[in-house]
Amino acid sequence: MKTIQEIAKQFKVSTRTIRYYEELGLLRPDRSNANQRTFSKKEMAKLKLIFRGKRFGFSLDEIKEMVLLFDLDRTGVQQLERTVAYGEQKMHEIDEKIAELTQMKSELQQMHDMFSEKLTTLKGEMLDE
Repeated sequence: MKTIQEIAKQFKVSTRTIRYYEELGLLRPDRSNANQRTFSKKEMAKLKLIFRGKRFGFSLDEIKEMVLLFDLDRTGVQQLERTVAYGEQKMHEIDEKIAELTQMKSELQQMHDMFSEKLTTLKGEMLDE
């Protein structure tokens, strides 16, 4: 069992962030006799999933659904089905962003080439004068 300060330090986040996840229902830490939050291995695993989900761009609502599904179905099947569906959706969004950025880069490259050529021409004309 770890305290909220230990958890915050381990994951390099503020204690407020962890309390926020608790407020959202993502975490359910135990309480010590002194009413201090203590986190079990299960809660630590949830935190790892939360931070991984955030890194991959999932919303907190999506993460919450995926994390809490395991509590409803201990086989993990529903959680995995939902995670696979969200993963496919996220990969599609990433593919769209890549295509958009590739197009943007191409357009920027064309403008860069055009402006560079124009600059070279203008500098050449100034030297000829």
